[in-house]
Parts: sequence; structure tokens; C-alpha cells
Amino acid sequence: MATDVLEYNDIYLLVRGALNDGRLKLHKGGVIFRANKTGKVDQVAFADIESVQWMRVARGFELKVSLTNGVQFKFEGFKESDFDQLSAFMKKHFLIDVEEVDLSVKGWNWGVAKFKGSSLAFEVDEKPAFIVPLKDVSQATTGKNEVTLEFHQHDDAQICLMEMRFYIPATTDGSTEDPVKHFHEQVLQKADIIQATGDAIVTLPDVACLTPRGRYSMKVFPSFLQLHGKTYDYKIPYTSVLRLFLLPHKDQRFMFFVVSMDPPIKQGQTRYPFLIIQFEKDFLVACWLNLQELNEKYEGKITQEMSGPIYEIVSRLMKAVIGRRITVPGTFKSHAGISCITCSYKAGSGMLYPLERGFIFVHKPPVHVRFDEISSVNFARVQGGGGSSRSFDFEVETKSGATYVFSSIEKEEYIKLFDFVSGKNLRIKNTGKNKGSSAKYEDELMAGSDEDTHDAYLAQVKAEGAERDEDDSDSSEGDSDVSFAPESGAEDQDIREEFESDPSSSESGSGSEQEEKPKFKKEMEKKKKSPEKKRKSSEPSTSKPPKKKAKVAAEKPEGNKKKKAKKDKDAPKRPMTAYMLWMNDIRAKIKEDNPGISVTELSKKAGEMWKTVGDKTKWQEKAQEAKKKYEEDMKAYKAKKANEPDDKSEEESKPKKKGAVKEFMDKKKENNKKKTSSPRKSGDSQKFKSAEFVETDDSSSENEGDKAKSKAKPKAKAKPEKAKSKKDSDEESEEEVEESEEEEEDISDGSDSD
Repeated sequence: MATDVLEYNDIYLLVRGALNDGRLKLHKGGVIFRANKTGKVDQVAFADIESVQWMRVARGFELKVSLTNGVQFKFEGFKESDFDQLSAFMKKHFLIDVEEVDLSVKGWNWGVAKFKGSSLAFEVDEKPAFIVPLKDVSQATTGKNEVTLEFHQHDDAQICLMEMRFYIPATTDGSTEDPVKHFHEQVLQKADIIQATGDAIVTLPDVACLTPRGRYSMKVFPSFLQLHGKTYDYKIPYTSVLRLFLLPHKDQRFMFFVVSMDPPIKQGQTRYPFLIIQFEKDFLVACWLNLQELNEKYEGKITQEMSGPIYEIVSRLMKAVIGRRITVPGTFKSHAGISCITCSYKAGSGMLYPLERGFIFVHKPPVHVRFDEISSVNFARVQGGGGSSRSFDFEVETKSGATYVFSSIEKEEYIKLFDFVSGKNLRIKNTGKNKGSSAKYEDELMAGSDEDTHDAYLAQVKAEGAERDEDDSDSSEGDSDVSFAPESGAEDQDIREEFESDPSSSESGSGSEQEEKPKFKKEMEKKKKSPEKKRKSSEPSTSKPPKKKAKVAAEKPEGNKKKKAKKDKDAPKRPMTAYMLWMNDIRAKIKEDNPGISVTELSKKAGEMWKTVGDKTKWQEKAQEAKKKYEEDMKAYKAKKANEPDDKSEEESKPKKKGAVKEFMDKKKENNKKKTSSPRKSGDSQKFKSAEFVETDDSSSENEGDKAKSKAKPKAKAKPEKAKSKKDSDEESEEEVEESEEEEEDISDGSDSD
């Protein structure tokens, strides 16, 4: 089914041997490709398309679009299933049949060379083995029986084709024409070879360039720009120019003319993606342009006689010759009323220009960042500022992961820059929930003076932490039915003894600090202490134990885990979206066309097909009807639930919950009693000796054991007398049994030394 618009995200444009990823869009007017890295947009009108070819290549399938002027665009990354959709679209809107080309895979290195348009096809058995775009040829030289082609190099390409040699045998038909010369002439007609033939349109001597640094004689030719210096010469073809900028200097005495290029010009191993020319603003010139046959081409944009400031003449001339718009500063104004901000990038100082569609930094090194490739921006303090934040840093993070930090920006520029970024809807990384205005946030970021040591960054981190704590407390309050919080009362006393560090209902404690600790803490401390430290700790302490807050223990009964709420079977089902309704109808057809397709691939395939559906009103109307029916059913369901009486009141549910916890605690106590019940308490001293018994080599009688017992047992700590309940006495007996077991181990370990 043909649609009016086709879009493909993961498509690559082949440029001088390098694959530039981007997004391809086909519409009624033509073809548009936007590169992700540079943001360059290539547009092709459908009237300029001469032919379209489809062929299999290393990376999937390729769509080659040839134009009437000889230019070719090779788009790679298509799937075999995209052919039917593309061919139907081309035939409907462009009235062009997509030609399927089969390549020769025999691997022969002899065949027939055919020139067609701006490409050279090497055919084997009437099938092309490879096709060479002649616009990628930088130089062609001839030998006795061969022609050597040299190619332009792309810095981003991992593997580059340097040169190719064609052996051309002599003709045997008796013709006088030299086949080598004929082949060479055919290549030169379409090759992208920069030759300074003829006179330049205009020559401007002694032009000051900041990047690459030096003074050059600038010559403007119809197809390229030449910079002639004392040491280096540069030739910049207009096809490599991406953007033009005209930016005023902060002191209003100079103007910067910036040319963005891809691929960049090179000086040795140094790459220059930007050409920055500095003109004096008040320097006036008058020049005569060599335009005998070029008046119709430029359509009156420039005239033969031009006079005025030199930056105006150069900008008007380059705009007409290159065919690109010139970007100038927009609405941004700093606190001084200029269009730039003084800052530093890496080790160099310069000026940052906030433009309408991006940021550009001039001049060393130049940086241009578009808004569409920015993921977030960040206003950061100066590291090591000592609390006196007189400047701040502006960080720009791109979607590719690169981060540009523009530092040492004056404090007064913050409000202007913050309002500009907010107006462009860029995501500001470090603004919290309560940062409503730039002035308020500036007070927090820039707080402090030379005498004040307040750390604004630390205050900001604390504020964000407080917000997170509030969110955590809100979530814990919302889960009050899950968390265990014992209430006051006689029946909850057992629960407090298990889950609280202070089981008594009153704040005043009746025992020492050792008695107030939970059992598991006692055991851990006893294992860590040596016998000597244990004797010291057993002495009565006169210091008042610290007051502790009642806390709920980390260990909770398994029955208190949060359970997922069960869905009501009587509740109406949510309505399906238009996409789901469409997918239910088309699912069977997709499975039929693609046997054995997995669920994931089916969903992905359906998503791609849904994007290409032109008329979605049918499914959207069905979705609206389903939504209305759901709302009506939901109202009736809520009314029915409101009229139904509650089975159990809130008061009835509470005792049940307490009873469950009480039952759990009783079971746990019974298990503890079973564990602590020992034959030692039964009075059978023959089989089981007491914990106080210490075995020695000299004697084994009970009297000697009693003596050893009196020597080894540490002095007991005096405890205040107090009336105890049966429950308290049971717990103390359990603690004494555990203490006696630990003391037996400690004494047995120290018996050898004694």
C-alpha cells in the first residue's frame, strides 16, 4: 500500500567512502536526508531525479538516486522487504520505475569500462562488478597503457581507497584514436578535480585568518575558494561548506566570518573544520567583479561594482556563490548589551555566541553545537572557588555523550543565559523542583562573598537530599498497612519486647545498659569480647544509659509482606487503543506473510507498518467508541460498589491483625523454650555437668569442680531488687542459660593459661 510519506531512521549516505548515518524522508516533493553528526540536510526535488536503482551491497540493500546534473546519492541500510514499498511510492509520486541491478560476483579483474553520467561502471558478463563515482576522483594520470585514478580521502572512514589503476590494451581495429587518452578525458570531464583555470571572480589581498592562523590572499572562484599564503595553500570546494556565520566581536571593532566545512581542510596532520576570518568593521573597500557570463546564475544578488565595508562585500559574495544562508546572532543580549559571552573553553579564552539554533564558540578551538543534538545543559560552580562564586561554568552535554564545558563566565551573565536556555526549551540538568525563577536559583548558586564561606553547591546537594527524604517519608506513610507499628496496651507488651530495644512502657529503665540491649546484640558483643574485657564489662556501671527511641526491628514476620492487590473480576476492562485494534486485525496477515516470525519481530514489524498507515481514522473512531463505553461501564461499576455494604469495619479488622501477630509471637516463644530446656535443669549431674564446671587434670570430684567454679566465674553484677512478673522471670532464666553457655566457652578457652 503506497503512502504519501516514507521515513527511515537508520539509513547511511555514502560520502567519499564513509557512511554517514542519518534519517531519510520521501515525500511528494522529493527526497530529504539529514545527517545525524553534522546536521547537514540534502534535498532532492522529484523533478531533478533521472533514475533510481536498487542493488544488494555489503550493508543490506542500496538505493541509488541519480540526478539530471550527474550527481548521485547512495543510501544504504535498507532491508529486502522495503523494496515493494519504495517501488510503489516512486511509481505513484515520481512516475519512476525502480530498476533492480544484479552485480557480478565472479571476481574477474577484466571486463568492459562504461561511462554513464557521472559514474564509471566496470562490467563483467554484462553485469557491473563495481561502480566508481567520478566526483570522488581527485586526480587522474596516464601512463603508457594505463590510467591511474586517485580519490579524495575522508577522515572518518576507517578504510580508504587510495588509488585504482586501469590497464587499457591497444586497439586492433586500426583506429588512430588513443584509447588511453580517450579514457583519461572521459574521467576528467566528470571528476572533482580542483583546477585554478581562468581568472577569479575577485581577489582580496592580505586577509587575516585566525584559523588557520596567518595572512592569506583570498581568491573567489565559481566552484571553490582559494587561500594563498607564504607557506600553505588551501582550496575549499563549495560542496564541502556546511554553514556560514557572521559574528560581531565583543569590542564592536571587528567582525568574524566563519565557514564550517566537512570534510575539513588539513595542514599536515592538523584538521581545521572551521575557517575563521577577521575583518575590521570600519575598513571600506571598492572592488570590480569578473562577471562577464555569470549574471544569470546569480540572479542579480551581486553586481560587478561593489563598495562598502569589507565584511559586507565578502558575506554577500559568498552567500551568492556558495548558495548558503548566513547565520547571524539572534535575540540574545548579555548584561553589557552585546551578542556574546566571554568565557574559556579548555585552555583557550574566547566568546560564546548563543544563536537561535545552537551555540558557537570562537575561536580556539572553535566549537559549534546545535540544539537538536543537545541532551541537557548544566550551570555549575567554579571548583575551588572558596565560597566566593564570582563566576560559573556552563556545561553542554550532547546526545552522543560528549560534554563541552565553558568556564569562567561572569556572575552577571547568569540570568540572561538562564532565561535564554529556558526559552529554547533545553533541559537544565541541576534545577530542582522549587527553582521557579532564575533569580532565586542564582542566589543559591552564587551565594557567598570573600568573608562568607558558604558552599552553594553543598547547600544545593543538601536541598536535593531533603527532597528525596520527603519523598521517602511520603512513600513510607503510604505503606502504613504493611509496616508494623505496635500500639500502647497490655496485650502489645509481648510485641514490644520482641521488636523494641526498650520493652518497658515507661521511659525510666530498671536495669543497666547491658539489660536494655536486645538478645542478638548481646550475643554479638559477647563473641567479640575477650575474657578480660568481659570481666570489666560485668562490673556495675554508674553512668545513666542513653535514652533510645523505639524502633521497629528490620526483621518482620513473613505474614506482614506487602501483597499485590487482587483485581476485581467485575470491574470493566480498559479499552484498547487504535494501534491495538489495528494490530488485532493485521496480526494474522503478518504471521502468514512471515512464517516462523517471533513475537518480538512481529511487534517490531507491526510498529513499522503502523507508521506507514496513511488513514487511521477508522481505528481511531473505534478506539473512541470503546473509550466512551468504558467510561459508562466504569460509572455504573463505581455506583454499584458504593451501594454495596462493607463486610468488615475497620475496628473489626484491627484485632484480627493483632491476633495474627500475637499468635506468631507465642509460637516463637514456645520454640525458644524448647531450645533452652536442657537436661541440666533436671538435676542429672552424672551425665550433664553444669556450665560453671571447669575440668582440670588434677581432680574430677564435684568439690574440686566447685572450687574451680568459684575461681573462674567472674564477679556478678549487683542488680537492684524489683518485683518481677512471671514473664520477666522466664526471660531472665533464658538469658542466664545463654550467658552460662558463653561463660563456659570463655572459661574453657582460658583454662590452659590459668
